[in-house]
Amino acid sequence: MFNPSRDQARQFFFDSWRKYREQHPLSGLESIALELMQQHPEYHALFDHPERYAGRDYLPEMGETNPFLHLSLHLAIREQQPIDQPRGIAAHYRRLLEKTGNAHDTEHLIMDCLGEMIWQAQRRGTAPDAAIYFECLEKC
Repeated sequence: MFNPSRDQARQFFFDSWRKYREQHPLSGLESIALELMQQHPEYHALFDHPERYAGRDYLPEMGETNPFLHLSLHLAIREQQPIDQPRGIAAHYRRLLEKTGNAHDTEHLIMDCLGEMIWQAQRRGTAPDAAIYFECLEKC
């Protein structure tokens, strides 16, 4: 299992954007990342200036959304859904897709629950618990 550092994850997004701008070929995961970045035009200026934004902290108490976390959660959902891992996520995805009518809004609903599961695991010092994830998704 790949577990990149904060800097590696951010560099992945910067590199994917740079390759896109320079019209270089993208890997499969880079293509997915690029699609997500294109769906978030509010982040485009950030990706054009890695020297300015690579080390920046995004603090929720300042009302800031961390664009790298946001896009990483989208990526995680895009990886989970087709392989149904954790088992049951594909059914939740389909149900929410029917409710929202589009994949992007569906991913935003799911990402709140994924974030909650990750936060709980960090707070407790435990592995992520799919039961927390699915309990949250049931409420959507």
